[in-house]
Amino acid sequence: MIPRLALRRVALTCVLLGASFLAIWEYERFRSTLPLLVYVTGWVLFGLMIALTGYNARKKLAFLPLFSSRAWFQIHVYTGLFTGLMFMLHLKWRVPTGWFESTLAWLFVGVTLSGIFGWWISRVIPKRMTTTGGEVLYERIPIIRRDLQAKAEALALKGIAESQATTLADFYTRELSGFFSAPQAFWPSFVNSRRRLSALLGDLVSTKRYLTSVEQVNADQMADLIRQKDAMDYQRASQLVLKGWLFVHIPLTYGLLIFSAVHVILVYAFSGGSR
Repeated sequence: MIPRLALRRVALTCVLLGASFLAIWEYERFRSTLPLLVYVTGWVLFGLMIALTGYNARKKLAFLPLFSSRAWFQIHVYTGLFTGLMFMLHLKWRVPTGWFESTLAWLFVGVTLSGIFGWWISRVIPKRMTTTGGEVLYERIPIIRRDLQAKAEALALKGIAESQATTLADFYTRELSGFFSAPQAFWPSFVNSRRRLSALLGDLVSTKRYLTSVEQVNADQMADLIRQKDAMDYQRASQLVLKGWLFVHIPLTYGLLIFSAVHVILVYAFSGGSR
């Protein structure tokens, strides 16, 4: 049986292709005989942008039984792609001229590209998170990090109390205290680079030859804590991206709507609304 999500994706793709073909066919049919066609494409484009903005309002009204959030997101994505086609039809497939038209066009491109980026990360990052134990609430990540730090410090001190040896404690102070006390660099964490993790684990393995038997057991537990901390750094960076792209996409969206509204006012003001 085909999953419901796949069926919905196929259905929306067919609707998108059909609507795109019909829009292009009607545009080519009337563009030489209907002088006001640019007004038609403009209002359709503006209406689509208003509808797309409504997705943000739908997310805030999640209690309403109006399809699932995932279904709304898919509709939002496919409607956004169709809006891109209407944008090109409204421009008559030409490059915009003048600073106002160019600004409006760049805002539209920014909204579209940031939307595509958001669609991509919403598909890729959650799948990647499953390889690190599943998604962790962002608000809990600092709490988990502090807990890992406390456990690592306890292990480092445990060897001193049990075997009067300070080798593992010295290693922790020298190599691991900074690693556990704060998130690591954003980009290596986001791309899940293993360089930092491999270096720390490699140094720990090299140090094990100088440890007492008690410290070696503690070092094995320390290695597990290092892996967990690395996973938390990845979770933090990934969720920052998932949350942060909206701080680009949404302001660009409202900026586009404002410029579009001004564009409509200027068009009708200078044309008298008659053509």
